[in-house]
Amino acid sequence: MTYDIDRIEALLDEGVRDKVYPGAVWAVGDAAGIRAQGTTGVLDPDEPDVPMRADTVFDAASLTKILAVWSCIGALWEDGALDLDQPLGTFWPEVSGQPLDAVTTRQLLTHTAGLPLRAQLKNLYGTNKEDIRRGVLHEQLHRPPGEAVEYTDRAALILGYLAEHVAGHSLEQLATERTWQPLGMDSTRFGPLPDVVAARCAPTELDQETDTHLKGIAHDFSARLLGGVCGIAGAFTTLDDLVVLLRYMLDAATAPGRAGFGPAWTGASLTIQTGALQPARGLFWHPAPGTDADIWVHYGFTGTGMWISPRQQRWAVLLTNKLYYTRDRQPLTDIRNAFRGLAFS
Repeated sequence: MTYDIDRIEALLDEGVRDKVYPGAVWAVGDAAGIRAQGTTGVLDPDEPDVPMRADTVFDAASLTKILAVWSCIGALWEDGALDLDQPLGTFWPEVSGQPLDAVTTRQLLTHTAGLPLRAQLKNLYGTNKEDIRRGVLHEQLHRPPGEAVEYTDRAALILGYLAEHVAGHSLEQLATERTWQPLGMDSTRFGPLPDVVAARCAPTELDQETDTHLKGIAHDFSARLLGGVCGIAGAFTTLDDLVVLLRYMLDAATAPGRAGFGPAWTGASLTIQTGALQPARGLFWHPAPGTDADIWVHYGFTGTGMWISPRQQRWAVLLTNKLYYTRDRQPLTDIRNAFRGLAFS
């Protein structure tokens, strides 16, 4: 197994020069561990003498969907406490008789539940957590379930609520006890972060209210509205913790303990679950562009991303804080695709 490290470094250095992101942390490897890794750029352009570091803490954004929701749902499924194809209304009183009644957990995991495409939590339901929960769980569907694949943050929010209902514990407690602690992911946690940890966090977007870049506070507005913890976003993590997770997904024997989910959940998740519908999806994971379900990926809006290929028995992680500069997706999309090509060539 070889990697073109020089080309990876040149690619990511160029992203710093072009101000796609202030800095980046990356690694590639297999079940045995990291085969190559590096950093480039700075943590914060306001402090040009402070380089990006391998232990930088990143706002995971939608990687929270994997780190917390996907892992917790997998644990409940492997426990036998959750049937992916049982209509939600048959075992969850909160949605019985509501539009979600006939929707299944699998449809939420494949983004085929027909949910509204935008969260818009404050606009629709206000700022009270219980009002938001009730509003989300009782909202009308955008289209009939099973008709189309349409990515929506609401799927993860609902699955987070579902996991809490089935387990009787908070999503934060579930993720910590069933995934992060057993795997030794000691730097992964929901925010807001304590000051000592926030100090090594990569800053994201400029907060108009404080005129400072968000650092240790989730960028995602829904996560902030819900106190930092929700299925959509809110978790913070590091390169090493993501490597532990990805290695465990390739070989469960590599971790210090066993998470609530194991090879059966990983195998089902990294298999196309959407039939003939396009774009193809597994369970929250989806095939990387142009890879024919050989390489699976999940991204975060702040500039995070991780890839895994059971067929090639390798993984890759690229963490950036591209949101510091812009919400424009295309420059980072181009770098991500080139990075993935080099990591899995």
